Amino acid sequence: MQFTRADFPDGFRFGVATSAYQIEGHQFGGAGQTHWDSFAATPGNVVRFEDGARACDHYHRLDEDLDLIKGIGADVYRFSTSWARVMPEGTDRVNAEGLDFYDRLVDGLLERGISPALTLYHWELPQALADKGGWRNADMPDWFADYTEVVASRLGDRIWSAAPINEPWCVGWLSHFDGHHAPGLRDIRATARAMHHILVSHGRAIQVMKGLGMGNLGAVCNMEWSTPASDAPEDVAAATRYDAIYNRFFVGGLFKGEYPAEVMEGLEPYLPTGWQDDFATIQSPLDWMGVNYYTRKRIAHRPDAPWPAYQEAPTQGPLTQMDWEIHPDGLKDFLTRTAREYTGDLPIYVTENGMANPDTHNQPDTARSNYLTAHLKAVQEAVAEGAPVAGYFVWSLMDNYEWSLGYEKRFGLVHVDFETLARTPKASYHALAEWWRG
Repeated sequence: MQFTRADFPDGFRFGVATSAYQIEGHQFGGAGQTHWDSFAATPGNVVRFEDGARACDHYHRLDEDLDLIKGIGADVYRFSTSWARVMPEGTDRVNAEGLDFYDRLVDGLLERGISPALTLYHWELPQALADKGGWRNADMPDWFADYTEVVASRLGDRIWSAAPINEPWCVGWLSHFDGHHAPGLRDIRATARAMHHILVSHGRAIQVMKGLGMGNLGAVCNMEWSTPASDAPEDVAAATRYDAIYNRFFVGGLFKGEYPAEVMEGLEPYLPTGWQDDFATIQSPLDWMGVNYYTRKRIAHRPDAPWPAYQEAPTQGPLTQMDWEIHPDGLKDFLTRTAREYTGDLPIYVTENGMANPDTHNQPDTARSNYLTAHLKAVQEAVAEGAPVAGYFVWSLMDNYEWSLGYEKRFGLVHVDFETLARTPKASYHALAEWWRG
């Protein structure tokens, strides 16, 4: 990685990211059950029925892991709090041990000179709320606001930045329409309501945090570049629908107060009554926008299917361990498009970018270093074209639980032996450390 900090704008921040359920060890510390626990226990949902009960045992190895973050020279650590760890039933009772853990985490970061970047929700919904319909339930914004107040009241005075919900497309569409993540539904009505309630919950959380005096608040959306499989009009239309659902629905709600027409073709009949009245909450002003980017998809029309009538076409180019095409130009294109069409001069952070690779503890992860180098060049190109990119965070600090794919896919800069839980920094970790630490 032939970069220096001088190659990026003044004040540009580099960091690493993780999420609670993927690393902490959810069986520890009084955490309540989540819908991921029941989803993983259901045959066919997760590789080998693996779950986050132990994960990387970050709960007991906190100081060791914080030292790894300091050792790489990160400016920022993006982490999430677990709703079920803080409030085991999702409402009312607060688990003091859970809040104490996050207190230690934040204080430990600050002691090491690292800025804490909080995400309130990274997919592990308390099972008690899932039993009430979860994101389909119109009460979710109220429940989420209460949870936000508990966490922000305890941690907000020491947080550098905060975002309510990580990757709303995964929380809404992937989990309620495709059925690949918890709660594992394939229901268009559930999808429409979940996607809308996610955005209302986001807005309520922003309002709560601002009311408590917090600043530097943003949103984090995952984006996946959509390319038509051919020049045929039906393939172009299918790729446009995919882009509308995956990329434009959430940023459209956040910054334009509207949903794309291509999405409304399918979802509008199923949205809750009065949904149009919620945009004032959804559009609560933000201080920055986060973009998570990994790949692009080639999309073709699917003539034998109802709306949205698209399907993935064969990929082109090299693939990661996830079978995702490596396409750095998509990151540049999203950064410039997001600024041009939605956010204007608002700072944009690349809040996740990285690759899964079948690394061993003693094998140089050259593929990951090459991937990161190519995407950092794409960031530089976006900045040169005027995009106000203010930071770049690598996913992920360490190998972890990759949801329905269990522990097979390794995204980490640090190798984790899931038998012994030993941590071994990879070559990409050392390359970044040499650069970030100067």
